[in-house]
Parts: sequence; C-alpha cells; structure tokens
Amino acid sequence: MKHRGFAARFLIRWLVCSLGLWVAAGLLHGSITYGNHIGSIIISGFILAVLNAIIRPILVLATLPAVLLTLGLFMLVINGVTVYLASKLDPSLQISNFGVAILTGVIIGLVNYLVTAILEERSE
Repeated sequence: MKHRGFAARFLIRWLVCSLGLWVAAGLLHGSITYGNHIGSIIISGFILAVLNAIIRPILVLATLPAVLLTLGLFMLVINGVTVYLASKLDPSLQISNFGVAILTGVIIGLVNYLVTAILEERSE
C-alpha cells in the first residue's frame, strides 16, 4: 500500500472508517446509532478519517509518555477520543458513552487490520 498516493490512502482510510463504524453499530446495537442512513455512516467515516489524519498524531505525541508507560495500551484511549470527537462533530452519529467509543475504536482497528491485510495480499 506504500506505492499509493495520499488521495488514494485517504480514500481507503475513509472507507475503512465508514465500514468500521457500520460494523461497530451492528455489533454494539443500541449503543451506537446513526439514523440507519448509509449517508450518515459515510459522513461520520469522513470526519473520523480527517480526525485520524490530523488530530490523532497530535494526541499521540502529546501523550507519548502514557503510551510508552502502558506499552501502547493508551492508544485504545486515543482511538476512543477520536471516535468520541467524531460523534460530537456529526450529530447523526450517537455514541452512548466513552467506553463504547473505545470499543468502537477497537472494532475500527480490527476492520482496518483486515482490510490492510487483504489489500497487501492482492498487491503482491
């Protein structure tokens, strides 16, 4: 995936975030709502992709001691913060609490891992 341009990588990240939110909403039924409109998931995925590209690196750098001290487990909190921020920026995405935001971040991370593995396998 390294040979792709910025726009292609961002588009993939956007689609993965949208897919991850949709999967999380299905798995955590009732804790995450998006109005059952695919457009809401796509918009929320875009907002999350932008936050991951801009805000997440700043959060990681600002909390680097906590990330190192917890051997990376604090990244779960950072992922939860980005999901929670996305829900605050997009009123159609409703997340019941911060714990659900952390679980959603984990699910999105797993979806990202699976999609990345599939894309890398296809590019070989």
